[in-house]
Amino acid sequence: MSEYYQNLAKRVREKLTDRVSDCNVQFGQINISVDKSNLLEVCSQLRNDREFACDTLIDVCGVDYLEYGDGIWEGPRFGVVYQLSSVKNNHRLRLKTFTDGEPPVVSSVMDIWRSADWYEREAFDLYGIVFEGHPDLRRILTDYGFIGHPFRKDFPLCGNVEMRYDPEKRRVIYQPVSIDPRINQPRVIRDDHRYAERMTEEGGGNG
Repeated sequence: MSEYYQNLAKRVREKLTDRVSDCNVQFGQINISVDKSNLLEVCSQLRNDREFACDTLIDVCGVDYLEYGDGIWEGPRFGVVYQLSSVKNNHRLRLKTFTDGEPPVVSSVMDIWRSADWYEREAFDLYGIVFEGHPDLRRILTDYGFIGHPFRKDFPLCGNVEMRYDPEKRRVIYQPVSIDPRINQPRVIRDDHRYAERMTEEGGGNG
C-alpha cells in the first residue's frame, strides 16, 4: 500500500504542479498542502480526475496553530483539513489549506461536495473560520447567544457568557460569566525514571 500511495503522490505532483505547495506520504496516507487561492481548483480536479476520483468528503475540520510547537509556528494561524475518499479507487487523501486574519476566510467546497455543509458550519462555530460561499453559515453546536469560538486556544476556559432562567422575565437570559477565570496547571511528567525505579522496588517490574 505504501508503494501505491507513493506512486499516487507522484501523480498528484505531476498533474497539479504549482497549484500544490507540498505533497507527501505519512503514516500510509497522502498529505497535500495547497494555497487557499487554489483550493477550489485543486478540489475539483481531485474529484473529477479519474485517477484520483475523490467522490466523497469524509470530514472538514479546523486547526488553531496558536502556540503550536512551543510558539515557533510562523505560518498563518488557522488551517482547514479535508479528508477525502475515493470509493472507486479505494484510497484516501488528506488536503490542507491555511488562512489568517479576523475573521479567517476560505472558500466553501459545498459546490464540489454537498457533504461539506455541516462540517463547514462546525468549523465556523468552533474556530470562527468563515467559509465564503456557504449558503447557510451559522452555528451548529453552540447556542445562538454564545460569544466566541470555543476551540480557539485563546478562548477562556470559563467562557464569556452564561445563561440562566430569569423568573421575573420568565425566560432564559444571557449575562457575563459570574465565576473567576481558572487556569489548570498541567501535570508534570518527570523524565528521571523515578517511577520505573519505584515499580522495580515494589516488585512491579516485568522481571
